[in-house]
Amino acid sequence: MSKGTPASPALMATKSSGPGAASAAASGAVSTLHASSDVVGPNNVVAPVRMSGSEALVRSLEELGVKDIFGLPGGAILPTYDPLMASSLNHVLVRHEQGAGHAAQGYAMVTGEVGVCIATSGPGATNLVTAIMDAHMDSVPLVAITGQVSSAVIGTDAFQEADIVGITMPITKHSYLVTDPNEIPRILAEAFHLASTGRPGPVLVDVSKDAQVGQMTFSWPPVIDLPGYRPVFRGHSKQLREAARLIREAKKPVLYVGGGVLKGNASAELMVLAELTGAPVVTTLMARGVFPDSHPLHVGMPGMHGTVSAVTALQQSDLLITLGARFDDRVTGVLSSFAPHAKVIHADIDPAEISKNRSADVPIVGSVKEIIPDLAAAVRAEFEANGPSDLGDWWAFLGNLRDTYPLGWTEPEDGLMSPQRVISRIGELTGPEGVYVAGVGQHQMWAAQFIKYERSRSWLNSGGAGTMGYSVPAAMGAKVGNPDRVVWAIDGDGCFQMTNQELATCRINNIPIKVAVINNSSLGMVRQWQTLFYESRYSNTDLNTGHDTIRVPDFVKLADAYDCVGLRCERVEDIDATIEAALAINDRPVVIDFVVSPDSMVWPMVPSGVSNDQIQVARNMTPVWDEED
Repeated sequence: MSKGTPASPALMATKSSGPGAASAAASGAVSTLHASSDVVGPNNVVAPVRMSGSEALVRSLEELGVKDIFGLPGGAILPTYDPLMASSLNHVLVRHEQGAGHAAQGYAMVTGEVGVCIATSGPGATNLVTAIMDAHMDSVPLVAITGQVSSAVIGTDAFQEADIVGITMPITKHSYLVTDPNEIPRILAEAFHLASTGRPGPVLVDVSKDAQVGQMTFSWPPVIDLPGYRPVFRGHSKQLREAARLIREAKKPVLYVGGGVLKGNASAELMVLAELTGAPVVTTLMARGVFPDSHPLHVGMPGMHGTVSAVTALQQSDLLITLGARFDDRVTGVLSSFAPHAKVIHADIDPAEISKNRSADVPIVGSVKEIIPDLAAAVRAEFEANGPSDLGDWWAFLGNLRDTYPLGWTEPEDGLMSPQRVISRIGELTGPEGVYVAGVGQHQMWAAQFIKYERSRSWLNSGGAGTMGYSVPAAMGAKVGNPDRVVWAIDGDGCFQMTNQELATCRINNIPIKVAVINNSSLGMVRQWQTLFYESRYSNTDLNTGHDTIRVPDFVKLADAYDCVGLRCERVEDIDATIEAALAINDRPVVIDFVVSPDSMVWPMVPSGVSNDQIQVARNMTPVWDEED
């Protein structure tokens, strides 16, 4: 959902009358897509049977088709943990609730299913907030279930009471407070429907303790009651025809592809449209892999640390064919100077995103899964009637940029390893069938740049929120969701120290992820900015984990303490052998301490607050091109 949009009166309404009815709160206007089935799961028919609210909660999750959940028990959710013991659900006991939330995100990203996390009231619930906000920013389908104090003491500052519904209203598609056990099946069914349809996102279900212990009559499937929530699939035919006309007339079109294409499972449809139009494709940080890097139409990732060819393609374009992207500031730079000569086709499931940041000449509301094939059909008809576009000059210009300014790096002068080399070798030795989960910072950008992504759902990162600590628990969730794939957590030494306690979860639950700690002994991206913009005044960025430091902590010893395999690599000639050793170990997690240079920087870079035209390929080096070439 877009941020700061008005609340939907239909969703704000209480769903049933009576003193025990559950109250519901919506955080924003909901997008408009109609699901093929309102109730997620196999839709088994369960005859009415008496049980407790907690038993109904667990049974509802089973009927919704949930297989795995991530959580940590506590007093207010304890009644639900008792029937969980006899359930078919695989519960992964995390070491911190934030880890449960990020694990559910990682699970959702690789499977396309709704991720589920569960926590107790008060601090347990508030520890989920970071992951909920992260899922909100990146449109990840997530249902967070929290216990709440008994309804009789809500509002009295009872022990471990927190108004988690109020706290999460701005960062969820919908937040429920359940105080009547009879409401549990319907509300959970609604939560999964909301989380997985339209623009995906997080939904919170807060269940009071008395609702958990109270008796109710369970039956399935429930009847979902969401007046006003009718997301739209199909784009308007007139808008599609107008878009096709603009595509035929354009001399410098670009397919600007965002994470919505990945969430909409529209990679195959995108391929057809791209090859039909012959237009260059850029894939944002959230869309990496949705269009193969190896395809000749792919010109790279745009944005602050995007390729010169991708950034310049957008800047010089006369038509942006925007699919599931939101014109965020990391892509546009100074918005007023972004793609100044381009008309805009903007297709998105969330109508609030269209023309929010950049006015659309042709707005198309709907699912990209439906819009892209319909647009391809309209373009095909337009080409048949009037001839295809001639993009020869445009491709000559972009091809020259790709050849002149390829991604690369300069070897460090301090004799330490290049982090770019380490990450590129991880990708090359693991291959495109692996899953790569980054933390936030320099290593995130290098992982986006130097690993080649050939398929959807192979790249996970915290894009909108930029959450340090995301990588290890998200990789854990990804491995649970995709146990047969190699899953790498590519983390920084700063990020890794925020959530590395989940190594215990991985070891005990036989979740053998690989963790590559890109150890530059500092908060790398902050240090880069201090180098460039603060006269190399390194205020509070040294972490003392790397070369020639006291190494606190020693990551190899830390891995050993968690009964994981700990390796250290400090020489270029040992990189491949170390990665291969990690790939050969599959009975427990592996942590590799890659000791790299603190002076390596992420290039290209568009400095904050300037036009994308001022992209730098190295410090104080801006490309020179003739836009008429």
